[in-house]
Amino acid sequence: MDSTEEKLIKVFQIVFPDLPEEKVREASQQSVASWDSVAAITLLNVIEEEFGIQMDFDEAAELTSFGLVLNHLKSLQGETATVEKKGS
Repeated sequence: MDSTEEKLIKVFQIVFPDLPEEKVREASQQSVASWDSVAAITLLNVIEEEFGIQMDFDEAAELTSFGLVLNHLKSLQGETATVEKKGS
């Protein structure tokens, strides 16, 4: 597991404390009941703070799963995305 993925898992655990760690990689708006609009904005804010980036709100609205967020972060960092795009 790379550092981007590790950091993102921690972010998801902060925003969704009731989500078991083994379920984080499978998390999506459809599978996490508490992932509502407020949680989405909180997730965006925590990601920006943790990764030191500024994300476009419209673009971020399309990141509806852990895998999509991870792929997006890796593309911003110029890394090869290896996580399947779940929840798209």
